[in-house]
Amino acid sequence: MSQVIVAKFGGSTIGIDGISIPIIIQRINSISKNAKVIAVFSAPLTVIEGKRKSLTDVALELGNRAKDGKSSDLIILRKTYEKILELVSSEFQDECRKIIDDCLDKVKAELEKAMGKKEFSDEIRSKTLAYSGEILMSYVMEYILQSQGIKSKSVKLENWPIITDNNIEYTNFVISESNKRIGHLEKLLEQNQVVTIGGFIGRTTDGVITTYERGGSDRTAADLGILLHKKFDIKIDFEKDSSVVSADPRIVKEDLTDVHGISYNEARLAGMFGMNILDPVAIKEILENGISLPIVITDMRNPTKVTTIERKTGTDNGHPIKIITGKKNCAILRIEDEFVHKLLDSLENKKRYSEFIVLSPFTKDGIKFSRILFLDGDYVKRNEKYILGFDPLATITYNRGVITLIGDEMWRVQQIVSKTSAKIGESGLNILNIDAQEETSRIIVVIEDSTDNIEKAINAIHEERSNIKFI
Repeated sequence: MSQVIVAKFGGSTIGIDGISIPIIIQRINSISKNAKVIAVFSAPLTVIEGKRKSLTDVALELGNRAKDGKSSDLIILRKTYEKILELVSSEFQDECRKIIDDCLDKVKAELEKAMGKKEFSDEIRSKTLAYSGEILMSYVMEYILQSQGIKSKSVKLENWPIITDNNIEYTNFVISESNKRIGHLEKLLEQNQVVTIGGFIGRTTDGVITTYERGGSDRTAADLGILLHKKFDIKIDFEKDSSVVSADPRIVKEDLTDVHGISYNEARLAGMFGMNILDPVAIKEILENGISLPIVITDMRNPTKVTTIERKTGTDNGHPIKIITGKKNCAILRIEDEFVHKLLDSLENKKRYSEFIVLSPFTKDGIKFSRILFLDGDYVKRNEKYILGFDPLATITYNRGVITLIGDEMWRVQQIVSKTSAKIGESGLNILNIDAQEETSRIIVVIEDSTDNIEKAINAIHEERSNIKFI
């Protein structure tokens, strides 16, 4: 089988006003020497009042203004694409400018609908985000690559291969329908060296534009791998600002170590608990479809630095604690055990929501309780009535932070829980809960989410990490 590399480029790798696109071109040139490439693009970044901001966030703000009856021009969006347009050669500039104008006209039309309806949701929202961000970026990249002599073509929305269910704003991949639409993409791969496509976006069988949750471009890359793996030798490459290290470098400044290999399980846990590796749902969808795809995280500016993600990794005498990460804005639900199974079934199968962890149960006054750790407190607040509907006497505690130690081999370490908890205590923090299970490859420490508690705890544990060894 011929090799296809699905390379995903996020907003931070594209950079402010596309400043890093020349590096992306170098990477695509490199990886396309021995393989066809599907390049998945997120929305680019811009700067507003001195702060980096994704065009997705800009479009969301424009939409919220529109529903409040406030008109806005698209000058910020247009400025970014005008800057990116400078990378298109004169041969293709007029045609590319027409594409930009057409997409931004569609954005303007959707914002006018939002003003008229006084709401910014469903397809109005998804079209606004698609035409201002991922879709437009993938169209523009087609012309930029052609300007560099790279034979490329973008996937247009009318031939979209990612088919989803009818949940427009937080949609779900439907492989059976997507398999029926993959032929056009396969033909583009045969005819071109590089195919560009927008991440984050889907379509229903009726053609309605949908969006994944934030981080959904990772899912797009995974979904394309799932759809193509029988016909091609597929590899997924997430191009980022760095390969995986032992903690968030924005928090831990010293003694970080490179993580050369992690398992699907470790990557999924790290993504769930706050590490910016990849969307954990991307791993979940690969596993649900019963396949194994090689995945790499590549430092785009130093491509020799790579983290390989495999279904299972061997025991390589690396550090047993591979990653220490933290998640703010969590919530804990305490619910009677007899009600929890219906709630979990509804969350997973009806809501298609999986950003939660079942903690160890406890018994009080002869009644057995379960505890559910939700990793997004805002989601719980939005759905509080629904969640408490399963047990009106259940309680929810907000403002919880979670520190997580991740490593499939941690079970081989002596006194890891006691050393971890002692180090957190020495840093002046109060542990509200600690949950360690041999089978789950993770240790969860719950503390209060206030000020810089999470950062202090991560630094404390990472400092102790060098003293923790195998049995």
